[in-house]
Amino acid sequence: MALSSEHITLRPVTRPGPDASRDEVTAFLAETARQIRLQDLALVHFAGAGHIGGDFSATDILTTLYGAVLDVAPDRVADPDRDRFVLSKGHVAGMYYTTLAAFGFLPVADLATFLAPDSKLNGHPNRLYVAGVEANTGPLGHGLPIAVGLAKSAVITGSTRRTYVLTGDGELQEGTNWEAMMAASQHQLDHLTVIVDRNRLQQGATTADTNDLTPLADKMRAFGLAVVEVDGHDHGALLDALSADPVLGKPTGVIAHTHKGHPISYMSDNVAWHHGVPNDEQYAIAVAELEALEAVR
Repeated sequence: MALSSEHITLRPVTRPGPDASRDEVTAFLAETARQIRLQDLALVHFAGAGHIGGDFSATDILTTLYGAVLDVAPDRVADPDRDRFVLSKGHVAGMYYTTLAAFGFLPVADLATFLAPDSKLNGHPNRLYVAGVEANTGPLGHGLPIAVGLAKSAVITGSTRRTYVLTGDGELQEGTNWEAMMAASQHQLDHLTVIVDRNRLQQGATTADTNDLTPLADKMRAFGLAVVEVDGHDHGALLDALSADPVLGKPTGVIAHTHKGHPISYMSDNVAWHHGVPNDEQYAIAVAELEALEAVR
């Protein structure tokens, strides 16, 4: 069965107001992330393609950014003082589109066109097609250099906006990222936050078996970043790390320890799900497991 409008169940959400308690905000983020996973799962299953493992490792990070951190809104996508977000690991486009739809940047009905011929929602995000997308990404190692340029432009124009970029950990094997970190440190871009989706897996193997990044935190500090490590599925920890005041003169590095395919039992930490597509039975199991998360709250 092909992806169609009947598979679009997501409903746009409204961010908690300024008077919401921290517990209310984290509960909102957890439920929104669950709904985003359910919808993204349907996109990948019925479209027959996608990168569901990386989608699910990054969902909580994206939900926290758009649900509680980024100073940007659908009616401010052209505001020069809006915060910027760059999805460097552009292959997790399905999750990104679903997140944008959840927060009103994209009509939810458009999700039914995911990966269809001539669709604006293709396998990698395109800023000319989708409101809220700041940069075309897909070739790994490009997003962080772009984000450095965006952060530097804020300094030049006197803007206090913040720039966030999400990279994969396997992506950090690309040398352009380390050149960009050196430049960010040299220019004291303290309104830049580099988030690493540290799921320890990449296409076909672990990062350790491919080109080991450890000790990653020490390496990033050596390149001039102020680094914090968090559980990348803990919305409270992510909220604290991503909304914290920057260290004066230093870019921030947030290493978010995640699990590819989280929280689906057969996907979690399984490299086969880098770009796997659930069959009908697997899809039903994943839906049941995500629905059970609501029941336990």
